Amino acid sequence: MFQPEIFRETRRWVMHDLIRAHPFATLVTTATGALAADHLPFVLHEEDGEDGILRGHLGAANPLCRSAPERGDALVIFQGPQTYVTPSWYASKSEHGRVVPTWNYVSVHARGGLRLVRNADWLQQHLHDLTTQLEGSRPVPWSVADAPEDFVTRQFRGLVGIEIEITDLQGVWKVSQNKSPADRSGVITGLRTEGGADQLAICGLVDARGRQ
Repeated sequence: MFQPEIFRETRRWVMHDLIRAHPFATLVTTATGALAADHLPFVLHEEDGEDGILRGHLGAANPLCRSAPERGDALVIFQGPQTYVTPSWYASKSEHGRVVPTWNYVSVHARGGLRLVRNADWLQQHLHDLTTQLEGSRPVPWSVADAPEDFVTRQFRGLVGIEIEITDLQGVWKVSQNKSPADRSGVITGLRTEGGADQLAICGLVDARGRQ
């Protein structure tokens, strides 16, 4: 991932926070002999390994489950908030007009070795961790134990776990750091006016990064 210095994020805890907040990611591999991408949620175990371990699961019919070597390479892309930024919001537009549209976004790339896991106990623990992460804030959280045991056992037969020990983390936080205070202020006002979830999230990041 291209990381201009002004947008580069290197703090492990910041990137881990994004992974936890946006767990649905794109898994990119070449184990099938060509580039392939799968989309799935991950659970980050930051206490394991130097940069953490990602755990997820795939359907057993996925070609990756038949083709992956014992230790294949993998890239996992986590996408945070993102939004279009119109140059009409920049104060400098009325001053000299030398402005163009852009896109503000936050992204983390995690690389590491992928391992397939075919173990019912591992899958049960992983699904418990995953549902706890996704259901924990709900008034009445669902858990794996809520489903009949024989049904869960049959479901496990159709799943294969994946585990990726992260060996490299790269982050980009492109949130108008390269703009003047007046232009950043215009972006903040414009995003607040639009008011979508991504727009408001980026608005907060533009404001926070501008204060650093």
